[in-house]
Formats: sequence, structure tokens, C-alpha cells
Amino acid sequence: LTPLLVGGPIDCRAEPYHKKKKKGRRITIVIIIIMDTSLYDEFGNYIGPEIEDDDEEEELQQRSDQDEVMASASPLSPSSSSQQQQQDGGARSNGNGMELSATSSSSSSSSSAVHTRAIVLHEDKRYYPDANEVYPDAETMVQDEDTQPLTVPIIAPPKVRNFEKVEKEFPALSYQREYLVDMLAYPHLSRNIALIGHLHHGKTTFMDMLVHQTHLKKWSSSKSTRYTDTRNDEQDRALSIKATPMSLVVPNTEGKSYLLNIMDTPGHVNFSDEVTASIRLCDGVVLVVDACEGVMMQTERLLKHALNEKLPVVLFVNKIDRLILELKLPPTDAYFKLKHTIDEINVFIEKNMVGTDEEKAARRLSPDLGNVLFGSSQLGFCFTLASFAKIYSKAHAPTSATAKLGPIDHVAFSQRLWGDVYFHPEQRNFRRKAPAPNAPRSFVQFVLDPIYKIFTQVLGEAKEDLTSCLSEIGIHLKGEEYALDSRPLLKLVCSQFFGRSGGFVDMVVAHIPDPRAGARSRVEHIYTGPLDSPVAKAMMECDPKGPLMIHITKLYPKQDCSAFDAFGRVFSGTIKTGDRVRVLGEGYIPDEDEDDMIEQDVTDLWLHEARYRVDVDKATAGNWVLIGGVDPSIMKTATITSANIDDEEPVHIFRALKFNTSSVMKVAVEPINPSELPKMLDGLRKINKTYPLAVTKVEESGEHVILGTGELYLDCILHDLRKMYAEIEIKVDDPVVTFSETVVETSSIKCFAETPNKRNKLTMVVEPLEKQIADDILNEEISFGTMDTKSRTAILQKKYGWDLLASRNVWAFGPDMEGGSNVLVDDTIPGEVNKALLGSIRESVVQGFQWASREGPLCEEPIRNVKFKVVGASIASEPVHRGGGQIIPTARRVAYSAFLTATPRLMEPYYISEIQAPTDPLCVAAVYTVLQKRRGHVISEGPKPGTPLQIVKALLPAIDSFGFETDLRAHTQGEAFC
Repeated sequence: LTPLLVGGPIDCRAEPYHKKKKKGRRITIVIIIIMDTSLYDEFGNYIGPEIEDDDEEEELQQRSDQDEVMASASPLSPSSSSQQQQQDGGARSNGNGMELSATSSSSSSSSSAVHTRAIVLHEDKRYYPDANEVYPDAETMVQDEDTQPLTVPIIAPPKVRNFEKVEKEFPALSYQREYLVDMLAYPHLSRNIALIGHLHHGKTTFMDMLVHQTHLKKWSSSKSTRYTDTRNDEQDRALSIKATPMSLVVPNTEGKSYLLNIMDTPGHVNFSDEVTASIRLCDGVVLVVDACEGVMMQTERLLKHALNEKLPVVLFVNKIDRLILELKLPPTDAYFKLKHTIDEINVFIEKNMVGTDEEKAARRLSPDLGNVLFGSSQLGFCFTLASFAKIYSKAHAPTSATAKLGPIDHVAFSQRLWGDVYFHPEQRNFRRKAPAPNAPRSFVQFVLDPIYKIFTQVLGEAKEDLTSCLSEIGIHLKGEEYALDSRPLLKLVCSQFFGRSGGFVDMVVAHIPDPRAGARSRVEHIYTGPLDSPVAKAMMECDPKGPLMIHITKLYPKQDCSAFDAFGRVFSGTIKTGDRVRVLGEGYIPDEDEDDMIEQDVTDLWLHEARYRVDVDKATAGNWVLIGGVDPSIMKTATITSANIDDEEPVHIFRALKFNTSSVMKVAVEPINPSELPKMLDGLRKINKTYPLAVTKVEESGEHVILGTGELYLDCILHDLRKMYAEIEIKVDDPVVTFSETVVETSSIKCFAETPNKRNKLTMVVEPLEKQIADDILNEEISFGTMDTKSRTAILQKKYGWDLLASRNVWAFGPDMEGGSNVLVDDTIPGEVNKALLGSIRESVVQGFQWASREGPLCEEPIRNVKFKVVGASIASEPVHRGGGQIIPTARRVAYSAFLTATPRLMEPYYISEIQAPTDPLCVAAVYTVLQKRRGHVISEGPKPGTPLQIVKALLPAIDSFGFETDLRAHTQGEAFC
């Protein structure tokens, strides 16, 4: 009604109002409305004002818009409008505070006055500009339906990828971090070693013992830490999957500190490739053997591999507490058990080591030589005979009464603590002859008896008696420590009695060379270039100022698994953060094929410490280093050198890894969602980087295939593919195995093949190769890279009875020049064949032969144990007619023809399985039953000396091995295992 009200009085009269039993007042409100008669017709209908012209209406509308913008731009527009109305006299207010807007009845009032008197509603007020005015180019979209399911949040929370255990803060150490970094500059005070051994023989637990001694943290005495098992699935499976390095500063028994770069390697046979990649960077290995189980099959395989790598070996006999607590052997029987284990290893070294008698004698392991360590990593102690003799020397230090006798010579004493040596108390000396028929040997009397007594006192005595007994040997415990369980209490007592791991440091320092002393043997074994070049000489001298040469053998994923960091050893030179380096792949050939080379910038340098990393600015020759920023072009191994190295001196690469096993098991994978195929391919590339023996390829059928060493190996690969690298669901086909092709007879006829241009002809025959030669080639006892023609000819003549012509004319091994189990021999007669022309096509014939032996004619599987003999050739004299395009496919076809006429056969892979079972005849019979169901063949059976176990060794077809371990435990109620 407001626009219709005209300024006039409002009559509000109050009159008495009477009602029964109630008194009140009646209020009468009279509203007088005065209407503009020009706006209504004669009947009272509203017709509005007169319509103006279009031009006047447009001008009026523009002025109205301007007034509205000015009114909305000012927060005080209502009040200012009111003031304007008051100044114009067009607004009045009555006593009740009601504001009325008056309109002029005159038709001559200006149009601006009409709009300035307009009331601005609250919802039309504008204090700030609109979003479309501030962002004129922005587009606003309104969606009526959700574009994502309700289970997916609109703003996803940050995704935390937790695949490994990482220290949140840098741990407190028993030494300064700066001291650790400074030790890198002194290679003579460092050792590069690897812990190798059978599964569950205590390698990771021994690393825990060293970590507990160097990391100042409250560790659980009853729970195993497994500090170097950084992956969550390693903790869940309770076995190591990846090799993990740690650099620790550990003092010896004299208190002198050394930097030990230690690599904890897996013990499962499926992960032998991790051991191979680890020992390539080491100067020596520590062989860990369970005192109860002794030498196992995997122990022999790893020891043989270390001998082939020409690495010195020291022995750690672990878990001697099992001889006391589990087998309950008396001290004398425990001595014979330990001696049998050491002798078994020495016999294996002498049998499998290649070298002279003096070199074999230098590798002999014996406690009196100081290269054998005893201990129990679970109880936290280890000792050598020298470190144990020092305990006697400190306990029997000369006093005023015994000053004339002098201190005990711990070195001479330790040399009399092993073997058939007896102590004569009357003469107080040691002799080979026993003083009495049942007299104990010195090792039993002075080493095992004290250990047995400590175990007996801790496990069997009361607190009061134990306190007095321990105080006599200098061990003092707190009151609450006596309330611990028996095993944690025994661990605490043994760690205080034996002290820190000084005996281990003494053994490693004395029998494993430092990086400078061991550089020559390592370079001679793994460098492919000439040894008289400046680069090779700098590496042999471990020169920190020489040309940069780094050998990369491992790739560790970052925490988000998006990229990798390269782990390797600096053989010469110094690498710094920010350096520009060349990354040379395995296919790099200087001056010929330099496609496998790329330049990268070093972004970070670390010392790898399992669950944390130590940042360093540089790494000098002889040290291990983790490098960031150089991984894109590295697949398995690589050689890193400086980008500004002199091109006049070509740099060769380090040899690729030589494994002691091969990938024979394969599965085909595909994504459940086909649109996720690119993610799966990226994940397969990352799998190929992080697993040394994993092979990923695409078959002719289009299937993506993964090859691995065994069932557990493939299970870990598929876990990483699903959870870490691809993060997709994949479908896996049933696993299959790879086969090999061979022949059992000589070719029935001479086979020939002509080149496409009909100008050349090759003739070839095939015959089986002696098995021993194939094994020697695989073991690198016969090779092309490290052996000249004269030496190779002498071995083939003397050892295998080859004639002089055949042994001199060995052209190549296949499918690889190093480690191929097939031989190509030139058996042509000079009078019948032009040797000069045949020599000109030798490289092409070799390539065709290796191509044929890599993909056989039966099912495109590798050929094995076959000798190919070239018996005739007709070669065109013009070079243009005998190029590689003509000769290589012809050599492949003639090799196929000769192979097919020699009674070809397929060879299936076999596993050698070592099964441990109780001596119960029913259990052993169940083992035989399981093997027979899977076409297994038992090759040996016998008792394990000193244990109530029976060892069964059998050959098991790989294609029938799936689920074998589960089946074996189910049939034997869990008593037998392999």
C-alpha cells in the first residue's frame, strides 16, 4: 500500500469498550487514502500513467540503471536515499516512525526524481561486485547429477603409500654422523662384505645384533627386530626378499673403529639373483652356517658362486646355542659337530675351487687361523678363539703375587684352542698327547665348558645363587633384570660376558682385504676393457683423483615407487652432488654402438642404512653409494663415468651379472580393466628394474609374460605389481615353464643353405656336445672374454681330448659369447674352402649361429649342449654379395636344418630339492609318496650327522613343482620341509 499512500494524518482514536465482567478500550483506526484521479478511469479502475515516447523511455531506463548502480555500490544507499528524499521534500515521517514515499501528482515532475525516491529492498542491495564482473572469462557449471559414486569422496584424502618400514627421525648412534661420513675418505679403514648363507641360518639376526650395538635405542629383548627386512611383506613372511646394505662403524677388540659396509642377502634359493648382485660390489663374503643344520644345498651353491667370483671367504658358525638347548649334546659331541661342519666346508672348497694347491690351501678355514667365528646371533654374542683368549687374559691379569709369570699371550693361547690339543695341568703346557684317556680337548675345556656352565647357571639356578655366580665372572645385573624370562636373561648375560662384536671385526679386518688391496682382483674379474689403460690402472689403485668409474648393480625404489635410486660402488674417482655423468648400459660398445648411453645429473647422494639414509656431498673410491637422478636409462646394471672424460681413451663397461640359476617359470598377466593396460606396462618396466633375474616380454600371441626363478619369486613379483608399481587388479594365467632344445645324435646328412642371391652356400652338421664342456663353459672355466686362444686350446685338448684342428677353430659360444652352452666350430679343410673368404664372413656366421641357438626350430626355446660344425662353404668373391643381410639368415637356416636331422629332443627343467624329515620311517615314506606323484627322482638319502634328521635329495620337474612344499607338509603333518 505504501506507493498508494499520500501524506495525510492517521486518525487513531481510543474509545471505551464495555463487555461483561471485563473492561477495556476499543481502538478505531481510520485510514484516509487520497488517490490520484488521473491514474483511474471513471469506474475506479487503475489505468496507470500516460505512456511516453520510446526515446524518452530509453533515456529514462539508462538513468534508472545508473542510479541503481550508484545506489548499490554504496553501503549507505538507503540512508542517503532517505536524505535525498527529505531534501526534496518528498518524504515525511509520522510519529510512529513509518516512512512514507510521496509521489507528486503533477505530471510535470522530472523522471530523475521518481527513481531517486525508489526504495531499495534488502535483497537487492549490493555491497560488493558480482563474480561475473570480477572474473568475466570464468564459466560456471551446474551439475544436476553426481559424476562420481557416493563411495568416492569429492576431495580425496592424501594417499599414504606404506610399503616399507622407515625411521621417522634420524636414530641416535653410538658414534657421530659426521664421524661416519669422514670415514669414507680412508679406504684402508673400511671393508665391503656380504653375509651369505642358507635360509634361516641367522644372517638378518646377526645384522640385528650389530644394529643393537651401534644404535642407541631401547630394543625388545624377546622379539626379533629384523632391521634389514624393510619391506612389510618381508616382515610378514619372516624371510628376506631383497638384499639390504648398511654402513656401520664398529670397534674391534682393541677399540679401534672400522667402517663396515655390510650387505644382508636373502637365503632362499629363489632369490639367489640378489646375492649375485650383492657380492659383485664386495671384497669378501661371510658364510653363515647353522651349527645344528650344518652345510645345506644352498650353502654349497652360494659358496661355489663366491669362489667363482674369486672372493675370499670367512666362516661364521651361528646358533651354537641349539647344540646345547635343542640337541642337548655334551661338550665333546658338540666339538665334533662343529669340527664336522668346518671340515665339510673345507672339502667343498678344495673340490670346487679353481687354482693351484697353494691357492686352495690359502682358502682353508680353521678356527686357529682366525677365519672362523662362533656365536649365537639370537643371544647376541660372537667370538673367535683370539677374542675368547683375551677374556682369559683380562680375567687372569698379573697381580703382585703372579707378576713373575707375566700376562697371558692371547695369540699363542688361541692357536692351542683347536684340534687334538690337550692341556696338561701338572706341566702347565699344551701337548698333542692326552694326559688321560678321557681328557677333554683344549677347545672343550677352555671354550665349551664355560659356555655350558653359563647356560646351566642362568637356566637352572635361583636368583640368589645366580647373583653370586655372575659376580664372580664380572657380570652385575639390576634387580628387575633377574625377573626376565629365561631366554632374554640368557641373552643379557651372554652379551655382557662376551662384550661387543669385536671378534667379528678382527676376523673381517684380518682376512678380507680393504677396497684398495682388493681392487686389482675385482677389476681383473669384472672389467671388460684393457687392463693396461689409464682407466683400469686408476681402478686398480682405487685412486680418488682418477677418472670416475662406478658399477651399478641394484636399484632401490623410492618411497612412493615412482622412481628408483641406483646403488653401486665407486671404483675410482669421486662423485659429487650435481655432477654431470654418463650412464652406460649393458649394451654399450665404445666407438661402435653408443646408443645405450645417456647423460644425467646427480641429484642426491646417500649412504644406504636399511631404514634410513645418510646424506653425503661426495663419495670417493672404494665406497658404496646410493645415487639419485640417474635411474631412467638403467635396466639391470650400468657403468657410470664422468661426462667430461677424455674420449681419446674409450671407457669400457663392467661385465653383466653372471647368475648361478636361471628363470624357468613364467606366467601371463593382463589387467582386468583393459583401459588400465598402460599402468600395467609401466609396472612391468619397474619390475624389470628391481628384480635382477626377472624377465618381462610380449609373446607372439600378444600375451605379457613374466619369467622368474620359482613359485615364491613370481608371487613376490605379482604382489609388487598389484600393490606397489601398477596398483591395479590383474588376471594371472596358470604358470608354465620354459624348455630347452637339444639333439641326441649326429646329423644324418650334411645340410646346406644358399643365400637369397644364390652367390653363397654354407654346409653344416650338428652333434651332441660333451656335458662336462657345457658345465665348464657355464662355470666360466672356458671362456672367450678372460681366456686367450692358446689357453682355451690347451684345455680342450688335454681335458676333453679334442684334436688340435677343432680346438684351435672354436669360433663362438651360443647363445651368448660368455656362458653359452653351445659351440660353433670351423671344421673346414683349407684345400677345399677359401679360408680368407670364410674369415671375412665369420662375424655374420656367428650372429646367425647365436640367433639360431637362442630360438630353436622346435618351439623357439633356447638350444642347449649342441656342437655346430661348419664343414663347407662357397663364398662370393665380391664383398657386396656376401654382406650380413645375406649371410646371417642363411647361417640360421642351415643351423636349423642340421639340428632337425640330428634327432632333436626337448629338455625340461628340473629342481634339485633337499628335504629334511625326521628319521621316522612313516614320515620318510610319505616324502617318497609325494615325490612319486610329481615324477620326482631320489638321488640320495642319509642321516644328518649330529641331528635326528634324515636328508633326502631328489630331482623334481619344474612343471610339477607348483604347490610341492604345501603338499609335502600336508602329507607329513608338517614334519618334513624343503
